[in-house]
Amino acid sequence: MNALPTTLADWLAHCERLHPKTIDMGLDRVREVAARLNGGQGLVLPCPLITVGGTNGKGSTCAMLEAIYLQAGYRTGVYTSPHLVHFQERCRVQGEAVAPEALLPAFAEVEAARRGGPGQAEVSLSYFEFTTLAIVLTLARAGLDVIVLEVGLGGRLDAVNVFDTDCAVITSVDLDHVEYLGPDRESIGYEKAGIMRTGRPVVVSDPVPPQSVLDRALEIGADLYRAGRDFTCGGDKQQWNWAGRSRRYAGLAYPALRGANQLVNAAGVLAVVEALHPRLPVTAQAVRNGLALVELPGRFQIVPGQPTLVLDVAHNPHAVAALAENLDAMGFYPTTHAVFGAMADKDLRPMFERVNPMIDRWYFTDLPLPRAAPALDLAAIWQGVNTRPDARASQHASPQAALAAAVAAADPADRIVVFGSFFTVGGVLHDGVPRLSAKHLQA
Repeated sequence: MNALPTTLADWLAHCERLHPKTIDMGLDRVREVAARLNGGQGLVLPCPLITVGGTNGKGSTCAMLEAIYLQAGYRTGVYTSPHLVHFQERCRVQGEAVAPEALLPAFAEVEAARRGGPGQAEVSLSYFEFTTLAIVLTLARAGLDVIVLEVGLGGRLDAVNVFDTDCAVITSVDLDHVEYLGPDRESIGYEKAGIMRTGRPVVVSDPVPPQSVLDRALEIGADLYRAGRDFTCGGDKQQWNWAGRSRRYAGLAYPALRGANQLVNAAGVLAVVEALHPRLPVTAQAVRNGLALVELPGRFQIVPGQPTLVLDVAHNPHAVAALAENLDAMGFYPTTHAVFGAMADKDLRPMFERVNPMIDRWYFTDLPLPRAAPALDLAAIWQGVNTRPDARASQHASPQAALAAAVAAADPADRIVVFGSFFTVGGVLHDGVPRLSAKHLQA
């Protein structure tokens, strides 16, 4: 038997070599390996589990749930993906990313289960499947009171769905990953709805969900909490209110996460808190404190300094539309510069069309992975939809180089927006949150 890796980096390299496909939809292989863990007893979670699916808003929803339950005094565990800078960001315990070494025992156990014992066949796992099992195993042994798992892609056939949830959340349904999930909202909604369980609550925070989501809840007898029917929210410029089936919150401060779309996410989060209240009681003060203190890098994150810097992992048309609305609400800037990098399989034209009116200078960047669209291709697609003769574009080898070029060209009163793939935002965050001053940052 080959010697096992000894560092997290080596384990991740091992996981990348195991399976012929980066994405391989299906639960049979990951379910088989999960059943072999814990000496054949299987991987069972010892506390309430919340599973969060949807097209956009998953990370924000996970972060708000984590913040509220932390403020309520519970020991929390959260699994999200992908990461921005370091892999261990995907596994948080008590609000903090675990140390890389804390994941090593679980990686070794998953590898042993994957290889199998006497009479068991070896099972091939994708990178995502392997790492999901290792992180969930780590969380299962951390002495937690509540675990939040973010679905990676879709829902029905995602590795996270091998675990039976106590409360499912579907944040939003829109077009993304159409080659795997289907060409329209109805087919994508059906895949997202696969995380529902009979008799268990499911919170649908999408204000206009596909009929396929509602039909699936009815078909399996899930306890549907639907935005606009089972919970509502509203407010003014200073505060907002929320009302559910049996609980109400008045005079809430807006979530610390910026953007109008975060109110939709927060309303769904409070529906989860209500649904699980019998098992996880939460005070109104914990709700208020959690929403006020929640943090999540890369979600309309505004970095102080000159020029103003905005970081956002918007990488599909729905998310870019929300980003455009949030940028518009920021007020006037003489020039807006955009650093952008994305995967080649994204629906890029409508993204450019939506945000083009407010971007004066584009800095397209290469990204260090095969799925990424080269900066040259991004510029060509943008040029095909650009209707602004005054707009300019350039290409760069990395997000950091693109940001340096933007800073060099920007005046202090300007705005720089870094958006697109997690690798784009993560690239500029690699050495920490940039503190911009045009005379200090050089290309």
